[in-house]
Amino acid sequence: MEKIIISTMNDLPGYKVVEVYGEVFGLTTRSRHLISSIGQGLKTIAGGEIGGYTKLQKETREEAMSRLKAEAIALGANAVLAMRFDSSTFDTIDSVAAYGTAVKVEKI
Repeated sequence: MEKIIISTMNDLPGYKVVEVYGEVFGLTTRSRHLISSIGQGLKTIAGGEIGGYTKLQKETREEAMSRLKAEAIALGANAVLAMRFDSSTFDTIDSVAAYGTAVKVEKI
């Protein structure tokens, strides 16, 4: 994948925005398989971190970011500004939306 700058800031120090392409999204929803979900559910009895769900969240976030970058690049952008995550979890299903504004920037 081409290199793209992702920033949670509204601007990018040392760069100027030369073109705005608009809002872009990276959306994904993932779930653990039944056996894993049962195992992770049993871990909740003892408390503490549930490694399987942490791994699921990490993988879901990475997939959302990959899709966000691909959508921005497809528009011709080389950066995404004001990037944010929105997520929700229901039972064993984890949904993540990564979103921001696709732009073309040039070094000042």
